[in-house]
Amino acid sequence: MSPLDLIDRPASARLRVADKPAPAAEVVVLKFGSSVLRGVEDAPRVASEIYRHVREGRRVVAVVSALAGETDRRLAEARGLGLAHDNDLLPAYVLGGEEKAAGLLAIACDRIGLDVEALGVRELGLKAVGAAEHARPVGVEGGRLAEALARREVVIAPGFGAVRPCGRLALLGRGGTDLTAVVIASALGLDHVRLVKDVDGLFDRDPNGADPAALRFQACDWATAKRVGGRLVQADALELAQAEGLEIVVSALGSSGGTRIGARLEAPVAPLEDRPVRVAIAGCGVVGGGLYARLSADPRFQVVGVLVRDPARPRDVAVDPALLTTRADDLLAREPEIVLEALSDGRAGHDLIVKALERGLRVASANKQAISLDPAGLQALAERSGARLAYSAAVGGGVAMIETLRKAREAGPIAGFEAVLNGTVNFMLDRLDQGAPFDQALAEARAAGFAEEDPSADLEGHDSAAKVRLLAYEAFGRLPEHLPLDALNAASPPREAGVRQIGACRSIGGVLGAEVRLKPVEEPLFLALHGERNALRVVGADGRVWTCKGRGAGRHATCESVLADLHDLVAA
Repeated sequence: MSPLDLIDRPASARLRVADKPAPAAEVVVLKFGSSVLRGVEDAPRVASEIYRHVREGRRVVAVVSALAGETDRRLAEARGLGLAHDNDLLPAYVLGGEEKAAGLLAIACDRIGLDVEALGVRELGLKAVGAAEHARPVGVEGGRLAEALARREVVIAPGFGAVRPCGRLALLGRGGTDLTAVVIASALGLDHVRLVKDVDGLFDRDPNGADPAALRFQACDWATAKRVGGRLVQADALELAQAEGLEIVVSALGSSGGTRIGARLEAPVAPLEDRPVRVAIAGCGVVGGGLYARLSADPRFQVVGVLVRDPARPRDVAVDPALLTTRADDLLAREPEIVLEALSDGRAGHDLIVKALERGLRVASANKQAISLDPAGLQALAERSGARLAYSAAVGGGVAMIETLRKAREAGPIAGFEAVLNGTVNFMLDRLDQGAPFDQALAEARAAGFAEEDPSADLEGHDSAAKVRLLAYEAFGRLPEHLPLDALNAASPPREAGVRQIGACRSIGGVLGAEVRLKPVEEPLFLALHGERNALRVVGADGRVWTCKGRGAGRHATCESVLADLHDLVAA
């Protein structure tokens, strides 16, 4: 029997016979105040922080304050109309700022491919007693939060507000979003909550003040936190966390450290001196241009060069001409610490990665054709030279497919996987299902930024084949020898509804059977996706199943995955 015989059988017979759920994901509560979510322009960086936790296998509850100045503006407007202090009508108007921020952040998370839901103050179900403007929380009622966490990767919740027994809304006092985060973390049975601030931890004096010798606590006890915390952490939140035995971690965006507030005190130390990380970008198209736009506006990084074919070509991102170069050797001669490779050509990308790794440079690549040529050889070269290679964005855009496969493999041997891997083809198949002609579906995919000018790699299955090869390498430590493909073209479009391009690989008797086929999705319906979304389903040899899904194409989703790899390379 051919290894592909089992792959051609219905999915219900193929992979679902002994399905068992994978272990439940860890949950983390993150709080973002107006010092980091000041305006709409900050939403992408906050979404990046959330994405980083999701791709590490966590589900996230993100608690947000109103955007900077929004609460004061709403209070002033209400007072200007003569509304008295402690008026029952005031909280409902003021909390519209928190709900607006939650909605905006949810949109930013969706743009990069996260499976997200935003709750309102009443939907969240936080209960409180006391005055309308400074109530005391008493817990979280109702199952809406738990239900949302069960079906979503990310739940965005507004802070600062609660519902009183009379049914009216109440405020939790200045800094009340800290308190909301503590209450939620306690209700979920967590051991800590992370408050993301504009400083990386708790200091013995104001680190943004005139004294440059401020020292940071790695661990801080409750008494010291109450003494030096000032306005950084709400006093009510500290009191409740101490009473509940819940540690508070205070950190900045992108930080893995910060200060852990709890029972233990360590002497504060001088923080490490920050300097921008020198980064080179190879390619300035959909992905490379997006990376340049993000990194050139981020003070944590310094872009030292951008490799392009034609410096004179018009681009949708304005790049400093002095950074442009057409030679890989010149790019590497600018002494970057990390190279972000996003070239459209597989061989050119592979050659650049080899040169960078030989120099001991860290590399993050979004180029599935380049990596899939010889993933084992590239990893071996990185180990020999003391470098590191990351390529999460090469498969699935913003979907954490490689991380999901690695987690499954850590749990035991893999039986197989199946996936929707090409956002361009999935988008077009969706439009064809809706009655659009082939040429129109392709034009719309180009207009949406999913299809390249030459879409042959997508339509002929080569893009998905490269991703299947990479996933097979992650799952089984080797590449399949044969990988038959189905092509999508105008001459023979699918005749059935619900057809999707499915990439699959399964180990049968030690032989890898792999393919990329156009076929109707019957089971699992998890793969019956719409638009540019991708999904992966991994089945372990013991029947356990791991899944992930999200946006698999487009600038924002793919850039987010590269940036997450960049963060990991910096932190290592």
